[in-house]
Amino acid sequence: MPSRRSARAAAGVQPAATAGRPIVLALQGGGSHGAFTWGVLDRLLDETGLDLAGISGTSAGALNAAVLACGWVDGGRRGAQAALRAFWLDVGAQSGAWGGGCFAGAGAALPLAAFNLDLNPFYLWQQQFLRLFSPYQFNPLGRDPLRTVLARHVDAARLRASPIPLFIVATAVRTGQPRVFQRADLDIDALLASACLPQLFRAVEIDGEPYWDGGYSGNPALWPLVYETPALDLVLVKINPLSRPGTPDTPAEIADRVNEITFNAGLVAEMRAIGFVGRLVEQGRLSGDDYKNLRLHMVADDAGLAPLRASSKVNTDPAFLQALHALGHAAADRWLADHRADIGVRSSLDLAATFLAPRVAPTPAQGAR
Repeated sequence: MPSRRSARAAAGVQPAATAGRPIVLALQGGGSHGAFTWGVLDRLLDETGLDLAGISGTSAGALNAAVLACGWVDGGRRGAQAALRAFWLDVGAQSGAWGGGCFAGAGAALPLAAFNLDLNPFYLWQQQFLRLFSPYQFNPLGRDPLRTVLARHVDAARLRASPIPLFIVATAVRTGQPRVFQRADLDIDALLASACLPQLFRAVEIDGEPYWDGGYSGNPALWPLVYETPALDLVLVKINPLSRPGTPDTPAEIADRVNEITFNAGLVAEMRAIGFVGRLVEQGRLSGDDYKNLRLHMVADDAGLAPLRASSKVNTDPAFLQALHALGHAAADRWLADHRADIGVRSSLDLAATFLAPRVAPTPAQGAR
């Protein structure tokens, strides 16, 4: 991992001035599960002693980051909260057009698992349809309803005027490499590229290069926060499970788990690299002036989100989005109660337990060698 001093000098980045304790946010993608992140952000924005020194986002995380930034330009923290609420209410209002809305008006009485679509006839038909046809066949004009919604809440001028640096990740189709869109090249196309699932949408072309969802190369990417911001406290908002019990044994379950593993691979690798560098700094083998020893934190609710299957990520029912917001808000509230005092002092995330693979015990034959 390059040194922070050399990376910042090469990029001409100047440390941002902050009044409180600076943190950077890493926001995962996950379709409509991004409403959980909305709840987390809604709660964190109430903490005036925490300054947002940067946000990295992928897919739904990128949309949350962009809407927050535009709202901040309009009205600071309260403007950001209002903007996020307006965006997700708008998403919910489109649920009929996007195949959700199965339980509209049902309120909070339904258990979260009721919003899975595995047995929904339209969803099952759609999955069969997508195995036979690509978006280049069934959507030759490249229409994307998300573009219309985003245009009501985000514009390039406000994105570039935001005092909060944004790092939006998309995957270059030809090379498989991530591209990080920053202030100068942020617009709606960059956001759509970050959220472009190739089974549903045609690749988003920017400057002659086609892009797919950023989750394939970084969900989210952490290195921009390391190299481009001065903050040492990194808060990951996790909505994708790292582990699941049991072994998938149906085609749908296998495909869902493969996607989860693929979309988490980059994050796991970066977390391991950060942990490795941190240990070297602590041991005095690397200079703390040149390399960051990050303080890592995570807001998540694995137990609360456990009933949800991959099919629920395309459900934009308003009641579901509100339930996810409530889960995220409560998760952030618990994290602040437990770890607010750790910001600026120590990590609150057990990196080894969460992201480092357990050692495999040797077999008797191996142990005898």
